[in-house]
Parts: sequence; structure tokens; C-alpha cells
Amino acid sequence: MNFSSKLIENAVTEISRLPGIGKKTALRLTLHLLKQKAPVTTALTDALIKLRNDIQYCSVCHNVSDKEVCSICEGHKRDKSLICVVEDLPDVLALENTNQYTGLYHVLGGVISPIQGIGPDEINIDSLIKRIIHPPSGQAVEEVILALPATMEGDTTSFFITRKLKDQGVRVSTIARGIPVGSELEYTDEITLGRSILSRIKYSAE
Repeated sequence: MNFSSKLIENAVTEISRLPGIGKKTALRLTLHLLKQKAPVTTALTDALIKLRNDIQYCSVCHNVSDKEVCSICEGHKRDKSLICVVEDLPDVLALENTNQYTGLYHVLGGVISPIQGIGPDEINIDSLIKRIIHPPSGQAVEEVILALPATMEGDTTSFFITRKLKDQGVRVSTIARGIPVGSELEYTDEITLGRSILSRIKYSAE
């Protein structure tokens, strides 16, 4: 792709680094931004800079936050006896959009994958165990819901967590497998996902 302007070429190159955006789409976006009034482009730039510099990760659940503890963990209407364990940040958004779950979350930041060199110590499992033993809210955790991908890696992670929680006196359940095997939560429709969390079943590590 040839460009008459190095500035446009640089913008297209950077935008095309985003997932799912090719050079042609990046060019259309660049030209669109170029046609907008300066405040529009500046607002986008400022938002991205603030996102990069000011975003935090909740010290309790590891979800993205504007402050040390996220609004979900601090929410007075949340059921603090429930913790839903998810792989990553998009899964929290997917479950929240179902409007079926009112408990807390714990973001692992990945799943156990020996092939990729990801072990239990590389994801947020230890902090999950600590939350259950010493709940930050002071309210005992009664149930841990495993909402992990229906993949070999997801099942391996679920099995590992269940074994770690075996002697903690908490119920461990998993979302119903109405979600196709091998699929990701963030791509599952809200109705199916909502029914899965409501129809969760006890997780067995046997």
C-alpha cells in the first residue's frame, strides 16, 4: 500500500496493529479521523493516553478499575458470599451484561497451559485462595463459581482450583455447559450465558 503522506502511513501502521483491523480498514479510520474537527481527534487521543497512564487493576479481584478497589468489589448490593472465577477481563463484561449475576469476580489473567509455559504461579490463583481464607469484606465466601472456557486448558485450571479449595469449606460449581465446548465466554450470546450461570452445577474434581 503506497501513501502520499508519511504521517498517514504512520497512523495506518499503528491502527492496523489493533486486532481484527487490516490495512484497508485502518486507512478508512485514519481518513475518517482526518476529516473530523480537531477536538474530536484530540478527545480520542486524550482518552487513550488516560487509559494507558491511569488505568489500574483491582487489588482484590484483578479487574480493571479507576482506583485501587473496583466498583464491583465495593458494591453494597453485591453478594459477597459468591465469587465467579473467569479467565480474563472480557468475561467479566460478558457476565455483567446478562444481568443474572450479582456476586463478585476473580480474574485469573489466563488459564493453565503447559504447552505455552503457563503454570499455576503465572495466573492469579494464590490471591483467590487468600480471598477465600481471609475475605476482604469480612463476609465468608460460600460458593466459588468456575466460569472458565470449555477447553482442555480451562478444565485443567478448574480441576487445579477445585483441588486447592478442597479443604476450605466452600461449594465449588461450574456454569452449565450450554456453552459449546471450545468456545470463549466473550463470544457467547447473553441469553445462553445468563442461563448457564443460573443453571450452574457442582464441580467435581474426581
